[in-house]
Order: sequence, then C-alpha cells, then structure tokens
Amino acid sequence: MIKQRNIMKPIFLTLILLSTLLTANSQTTNKALAWPTINKEAKPWTRWWWLGSAVDAKGLTYRMEEMSKAGIGGVEITPIYGTKGFENKFIDFLSPEWMNMLAHTITEGKRLKMGVDMNTGTGWPFGGPQVTTADAASKYIIQTYNLTTGNSLSEKIIIKEGRQKEVALLETIMAFSDKGEKIELTNKLSDGTLNWIAPEGNWKIYALFNGKSFQKVKRAAPGGDGWVLDHFSATATDDYLSRFEKAFKTSKAPIPNAFFNDSYEVYGADWTATLIKNFENQHDYRLQDYLPAFNGEGNADVIARVKSDYRETVSNLLLNNFTHNWTSWAHKMGSITRNQAHGSPGNLIDLYGTVDIPECESFGTTSFPIPGLRIDAGEIKESDSDPMVQKIATSAAHITGKKFASSETFTWLSEHFKTALSQCKPELDQLFTSGVNHIFFHGSPYSPEDAPWPGWKFYASVDFSSYNTIWKDMDAFTGYVARCQSFLQYGEPDNEILIYWPVYDVWNSNKGDNFFTFQIHNYTQWMKPTPFYALTQQLRAKGYDFDFISDHFIAESKVVNGEINTPGNRYKTLIVPSCQYMPIETLQNIMKLIKAGGRVIFMDHFPQDVPGLGKLDQRRTELKQLIASLPAKSFADNKAYSINKGKLITGKDIDTLLSYCNLHQETLNVNGLKYIRRKHTDGYHYFIANLQATAVNQWITLGVPAASIVLFDPLTGESGITKIRKQNNKTEFFIQLKPGQSIIAKTYNNKVLAGNSFPKYGISSEAQEIKGKWNLVFAEGNPVIKENYKLDALTSWTSLSDSLKNFAGTGIYTIDFTLPEIKTDEWLLDLGKVCESARVIMNGHKVATLWSLPFETRVGKYLKKGINHLEIQVTNLPANRIADYDRRKVEWRIFYEINFVNVFYKPFDASGWKPMPSGLIGPVQLVPLNSIK
Repeated sequence: MIKQRNIMKPIFLTLILLSTLLTANSQTTNKALAWPTINKEAKPWTRWWWLGSAVDAKGLTYRMEEMSKAGIGGVEITPIYGTKGFENKFIDFLSPEWMNMLAHTITEGKRLKMGVDMNTGTGWPFGGPQVTTADAASKYIIQTYNLTTGNSLSEKIIIKEGRQKEVALLETIMAFSDKGEKIELTNKLSDGTLNWIAPEGNWKIYALFNGKSFQKVKRAAPGGDGWVLDHFSATATDDYLSRFEKAFKTSKAPIPNAFFNDSYEVYGADWTATLIKNFENQHDYRLQDYLPAFNGEGNADVIARVKSDYRETVSNLLLNNFTHNWTSWAHKMGSITRNQAHGSPGNLIDLYGTVDIPECESFGTTSFPIPGLRIDAGEIKESDSDPMVQKIATSAAHITGKKFASSETFTWLSEHFKTALSQCKPELDQLFTSGVNHIFFHGSPYSPEDAPWPGWKFYASVDFSSYNTIWKDMDAFTGYVARCQSFLQYGEPDNEILIYWPVYDVWNSNKGDNFFTFQIHNYTQWMKPTPFYALTQQLRAKGYDFDFISDHFIAESKVVNGEINTPGNRYKTLIVPSCQYMPIETLQNIMKLIKAGGRVIFMDHFPQDVPGLGKLDQRRTELKQLIASLPAKSFADNKAYSINKGKLITGKDIDTLLSYCNLHQETLNVNGLKYIRRKHTDGYHYFIANLQATAVNQWITLGVPAASIVLFDPLTGESGITKIRKQNNKTEFFIQLKPGQSIIAKTYNNKVLAGNSFPKYGISSEAQEIKGKWNLVFAEGNPVIKENYKLDALTSWTSLSDSLKNFAGTGIYTIDFTLPEIKTDEWLLDLGKVCESARVIMNGHKVATLWSLPFETRVGKYLKKGINHLEIQVTNLPANRIADYDRRKVEWRIFYEINFVNVFYKPFDASGWKPMPSGLIGPVQLVPLNSIK
C-alpha cells in the first residue's frame, strides 16, 4: 500500500499540474479572443446642434436616452440659429438658463455614461457679443500715392473704404523712390495731412492701415451673434474666454469633457495690431521697409521671401496667441481641447500638435469602386478629404503621444434624406486607415419630443436622429464603429517612418494672396502637386505607413537606441522629400539626429535654399557650408553614409534607400487593401479594409513576425484564431475580404495560441435562390400602409402602389422555403440588393442586422431540415416621404439664417425627385459553403 501511495501521489500531482496548465492556457486563449473594453470613448460621438438653444431638461433627457440606446457615446453641443415659431423658447448662449441646460446635459451624461463636449462659441468661428471692435478680426489695407521731386501731397491720407473710416488705424507710412531709397513718414502725418516735400526722384507712398474684416459669427445662436475674434491677438483671446470663465464661475456648472473649435473659417482677417513688431522680432528686418514687395511689386524672389516671412509670422501668432492660449485656458478650467486646424494659415502640424485632440474632417463623397455602392451622380460633392490631408491631424496626434485623433464625419456625404448606412462604412474605413480613432458624426439636430416629422434640421448634415429612418438600425452601425475604435484606441501607433512636411515650399512663393490658408478644399494647390504628396503615394503603394512632422517637432525630437523619438512616439527613419526651401536651423537639427544615431533619407537632392529674407546672405552661406561638409556629393548612387552613430542616406530610388532602414514592409497595400498597424504589449494589431472592386481570398505576408494571429470581425463581433504559415522567414495568414468588408488582425510575437478558429469558407456548389410567395406587410412608417402584399417576385415596393412611392419606414418580408438537400458545412444567406438595411430572422431566431455591403450573413446554425421560415425587415430612406411633402407643399423648412439648402447650397426642393428604389430587391439566395482547413 505504501508503494501504491508513493506511485499515486506524483500521478495525482501531475494531473493537477496538467489541469492548471490547461486552465491557464484556456484563460490565455479566452483573453486573446476577447475584444478590448468598449467604453464611451470607443463609441461614436455626435455633434449636437441646439437650434436657438430651444431646449429643456425633459427634452434633453429624452434625446440623450435615445442616443445612448442607439450606441452613441457622447455629444458635442454646438448652438446655432433657431427655428421659426419657437422664439419664445430661445435661450441666450451662456445665460444662467443656458448654463443650467448645460449642467443638466453633463449630469445626464454621467448617468448614461456619455461624454459631453461643447463648442467654445456658437456657430463658427469664435466670436460673439463680447468681442469689441478692438478685439475683432483685423485686415490690412494699403493705399498708395505718387509724388515727384519738390512736391507735397495735396490729398489727405485717410482710409478710403467707407466702413473702415470709424475703425481703421494707421500702422505706418513709407515712401520709396525709383532710386531704391526709403523713408518712414509716419511721424509726418497730422490730421491726415502729410507734412513732407518729396526729395529728388519719383516717389511712391504706402499707407498701411489696420482695418476690420467685419465678419460676424456664421450660423450664430441667440446670445452668440457678434464680431469674429482676432485669432492673432493674445489679448483678444483672453478677453473672449473671460466670458466663459465668468459664466462657469457664476453658475457653478460642471465643466465639459472638452472645449471644441470648428474649422478655421475666418475670412479676410490677415492682420493684428502686434504683427509688425512680431514680424521684426522673428525675422530681423522691418516689414514696413518692404511694403512694395508685400504689395506684390518688384523682384519676384524678394516678393516670395517677404510673403514667406509674413506667412510664418501669422502662423506663429495663431499658434501662440490663440491655440496655445485657448488650450492653456481649457486646462486651467479642468478640461481639454479638441480642434480643427484646417482652413487656417498656420502650420497645421504645429496647430494640431498643440491641442489635446486633433480633429480632421470628411467632406463630400468618395467614389469607392465597391460593387453595389450607390453613388448619386449629379447630387453629390466629390470628396476633398484626401487621406493625406486627414493624416496631418492624425500624425500630430501620433508624434505628440495623444491617444485620440478625431474626425468630423460625413459632412455633406450625400444629399439630404438620401444617405444610407452602407454609404457611410467605406468613408469610415478610410478614416480609420488614416489614423482616426474617435468618430464624431455630423451630426444630430435637437428636436423637441413632440416636433412633427421631419423634425428640426441642420443644413449640412447626415441626420443621425430618430427622425431619420436609418435610426432603426443605428445600434448595429454604432456597434461596428465601437468595435473598430476599441482596437484603434488600444496600444500605440506603429508607423515607422516620419516624413518632413516642407511648408516653406508653399509659403516661399510669390503666387497668390499674401494670406494663404490650408483648406481641405484647396489641397490640390498646396499638397497634391508636390513631391511630398507623390512620396506619400509611393510609400503607401509599397506597403509603408508614416506620419508627418514639422520643423518645430524635428527640433523637439531626439534619438534613443537608434530610433528618432518625437515628443510622443518612436520612429526608425525620417525622410526629407525633394524640397526647395529649408531653414538652416532645421537642417542643423536633422544633422544632430543623424549624429546621435538616427537614420535620415534625403530624396533627390539636399534643400536648395533657405526661405525668407532676413539675414539671407548669412543663412545661405551657413546652408551651403553645412551641405558642403556632408559626405554625399551625388544622389545618383543611392548610398548610406555613416556619420557618428547614425546614417545619412541619399538618392533617388526609394526602394534602395529604405533598404538601409530595417523597416517592416507590408504587402497588404500591394494586394489592394487599406490598413493601419498599431502595437500592443505582446505584438501588433491591424485594421484592414477592402475598398476596391475585387475580393481578396489569399495568403498575405505580414511585415511583422507572429507566433499566433487572432482575427476579429468588427461587423459581427466574431473572433477566432487563424492558421499561419512561414514562408522565407515571414509570417503569412489567409484573408478573405469581399469588396466593402473589413477585419482586425491581432498578432502575438511569442504566444502560440490554441482554441476556437476563425471560420474560413469556400463556395461548395451553386447558390440556391429562395423562390415562392413572399408576404410583405408594413409595420411602421408613414404614410400608414394597411395592405398585405403577396409577391411572386421581389421588386422595389415603390412599384406596388402610389402610397408606397411616398412611404418611409420598414417593410416585413416573410417566406417559407424548403432547405435544399445539399451536403455542406455552412449556409450563407445573400440578400442581393437591399434598399437600405435589413434585419434577418430565421425560424424565430434573430440572425443579424445587415446595413453594409455585401448584404449577407451565415445562417447554418439557424436552419433545419425541411420547411424553414425566413423573415426580413427592410428599412428604406426618408427620401420618398420628403419628396411627397415638397410636392404637397408641406411647410417644414422653418429655420432661420440659411434655413435649408441642398448639397450645392441652392434652396432645397425634393418635389422633382423620382421615387428611390426601396425594400428587398434581391435575389435572395442560399449559398452552400465548405470549411477551408
């Protein structure tokens, strides 16, 4: 017995150990298959327009509960113009009553686990009743006069523009002769009379005035009307923000999560009272001494250089006096800032990098070649939202270590009442692959609980509210966004390349107005024609991703363990694209990075010149001397030169140059897929989207090593381990993505996982169309449809009756069918054409909500032998109903200001619209599938 006990004890211990290991392995696998936590930040947020701020506590709670139930994680309050007939409900912005409504919203947000941001103003841009004339946006005005030898000016030097007479202030008067002489005459002016007799020569006198742009806040709400702020003035910014500080202090309202600033739509404002002083401090010469060049006269190179210095000065004023100031104020208030820098005259990377959440914008329609994707030709604005423009904001987030990069999403995606959720998905996926991970819908107008259809409307949005029929399936849509963003907010960005943005090549130009703005609508001028843009396209096509960096953030970077460390991330190499102009300080900072161990690639040639005019000869000499000291004398060789600890890499062939940098090249783009890669503690994760016309069904080589890969389907929430193989010391995995589909791949460097596999299927035999009598009834929507339709064939329900040509809502299709006797591992239900979303119920089981292309789902586990019952609830768009309203001249356009316009900013009128196809068009098919091992 003793021997038996001694034998049994180690066996027993071994079994315990095996059980423990199996349990631990199971726990590891379960954890690996789990989605990251979905919190309010992972969910999409929405811009919440308060029309006239005509809100009340009961209505706010009702709408927030609606949004919470629909999967929206937060709101951004932007008050705008009001609704006619509700003037007695208007609440002045920042009044005690308005602050009470804000406090209620924030309190309800905490209860519902929703975040609340607020615009630091009403409408846009910043401005309002607190902005005095002195603090209002300014513009320069130049008036010229001619004098000859011995003459004095008989005309008084006073501002000629009528509106400016009361506000414009004289900055300086300068006289320039045809012999190159210049004389300042400001102190010679008395009551408009210039007390000066011209010396010998022909003289031109320049009077520079600081006038006002007279721009008022666009789409202002009650209590928000007034002059637009001078964004270049620290004093004006402080004065503006003091109104908010006082309102919060007096009301004791809670502070919102973030203060928001919309895109910089400040028009005609190109000056500030301190500009001349700041110009001289920054550039070591006086702008007034070069007023002819500033006015576009004289030597083209001098004009370009003066313009460059002026543009840089304006950029720095905006950065320091407004963006820094506003962000510091928000931090003092216990909040953060979210900012759209595009449209401004500043260096966008620096402006975005200063705030807490940089925000880009999607605007218009991208014509993705996805089969079945509806593109309403003639009724859309072609998108200006190039991914490279979006990457400026996301790059700023990455290089500064900010967790979130947000996007104003779906602005003018299509015409009002015609946007389907299926059209939203590819735009979303493109934003995700550009680095966006915090979606803000544009947007959700507040309507009182009892407002009749179509509710209160904003003129340039996709209406994400319960008045839109797409709301019925909103939870499936927001669930997709949340699952994607749970991964995109997890870990860290893993772009290995920095690309220098040569902003001085844009600034140092004599073309165009002195005041240049970087708008998304004019990116074809300042980005697309440049070598910088061409390099981005080349790199992406070859399977490399990157972030952009500015001169300022190069100066803030250092090298640690051979990698270039920006203030918030690490990179393996910096690429300087072919550029004409570079400050000597930037080149010196780049050389410091190389000497400290960094790798830097110069494409095509070294910078040819320095920008600007101040100390030009000295700076040119320094640039030439520095370049002459470098070992690279020819760019034809594509070589890497060791300098101290790092490498200077020069040439023209990007493949050869990148081979010196030890980068992880991906093949996803080579195969037509779009992706972004991030890193986590144990490996990497990818968001991958197929936005092309063809399916991908093949082994894909990853750029990073992996011992295991888990796939996550953000559309369904499904996850599983996928098979990998090694080829040429590279990891490959099998990917199946039809056009319009997306997937998340999470890799593990060392962990070998075993467990549930991610399903892979191939078509085993011909698709079987579900035929027979379809029953169609209409359970919800308007007008009320009581008829019960029996259909021998599927067709748009607009062809069934005149009433259905005007219907917006949900139709329920049912059919009984016999399951084909085909031996197969799985069945795919393919709905064919759906207008516009569908809920699938099989034999009483909820299967899926289908809202994106392709409209298909696996149904094998819900099927049974013999007779099966299929129910499909299809929801169309509200377009046909609004067209009926306009034909019957129902008055629903009841909004002040711009009221309601179409996508081309013309008065909206749907009376001429033809009925949009609606319902289940099909064909509905069962596709037999076999597992792929």
